[in-house]
Amino acid sequence: MNDTPSLPALALIGDNSTHLWGMTNAERLRRLARAEGLPDDTPQTGARLYVNLDYVFDPVWLRHIMTRPGTVVTDGNALVMAHLTGNIAPDNLERHRGELAFIDYRDNPQIYNRQLRKLDCPFIQRLTPATRRQIERKSYFGAYKGVTDLLTKYLWPELALWLTRLAASVGMTPNMVTAIGAALCVLATYLFSQGLYWSGMLAGFVFMVLDTVDGKLARCTITSSKWGNVFDHGIDLVHPPFWWYFWGVGLSAWGLALTPASFALVMAAVIAGYVLQRLIEGMFLKDFGMDIHVWRPFDSRFRLITARRNPNMVILFVATLFGRPDIGLIALAWWTVISLVVHAVRLAQAYGVKRSGRAIVSWMEAKS
Repeated sequence: MNDTPSLPALALIGDNSTHLWGMTNAERLRRLARAEGLPDDTPQTGARLYVNLDYVFDPVWLRHIMTRPGTVVTDGNALVMAHLTGNIAPDNLERHRGELAFIDYRDNPQIYNRQLRKLDCPFIQRLTPATRRQIERKSYFGAYKGVTDLLTKYLWPELALWLTRLAASVGMTPNMVTAIGAALCVLATYLFSQGLYWSGMLAGFVFMVLDTVDGKLARCTITSSKWGNVFDHGIDLVHPPFWWYFWGVGLSAWGLALTPASFALVMAAVIAGYVLQRLIEGMFLKDFGMDIHVWRPFDSRFRLITARRNPNMVILFVATLFGRPDIGLIALAWWTVISLVVHAVRLAQAYGVKRSGRAIVSWMEAKS
């Protein structure tokens, strides 16, 4: 994070009583400013980030502009926001046009969002009672990761949107949603251990949807917290091996238990593959400053199906549909090993590129 003295103070222009995600636009902007470490909007000299309350925009715009003094964002002829210094004010921009960099939203400017692993033109829209729900929809999908698994990207976004709106309307916090999901995660683990796979998958499905909802609720209502991130990501990181282990335990209820030697081999592949794959992702992030899944288009496409929880659940679902949850677990183990090999090769290739003196840059960032 930048040092506070170098950041502009937030300055709001106009007024807008229309609520978005249960709060006014002014409150939303103040939450965004606090989250980014901007100074309070108090009388002072120096840089100011002027924002027109008639407009709502994706938070990436604020992060993009706050580090670029002299940048003005417009929607056609209408001012949306401006990072101004010295004696330049929003009402005399034309006199200083030669000193400023103008970005018109209607020109479809592309910005790389490193946090959400996507390259696009973040939304900007005028906020009115008639556009409120449309903007909520845009801000929700704007909080979606561009590179993720098939289920999260294509299967349940609409359901998660409905649940996110419901949670915001009743005042639920992201941590409340995470806690409900955690309980369902534990329930699914128990049901798997008893061979109650369909009930377990139902509990797991709801948990997986809520795992999307808590993050989107936090981003849409600007209520992310360090504890919430630890709580959410900790559960995500720890639970998958337990699911696969107790799935194997539950096979005895179907008369399909693996032999002790086979079960040990499958679990070794699943657990070692999962841990090593996570380590490779961590090494790539540490050594190259970005997620391995955004290096090249291949990596982003492979993330759709790589051996993470959601794609693995698809394997188990299909196998159980055909009455062979045992084959599903074996297939999951093989897919984990294959995914591990792919990631290991990609890491080795990245080190090779680095040794050749070429920069490792995300394909999305290179296009922005």
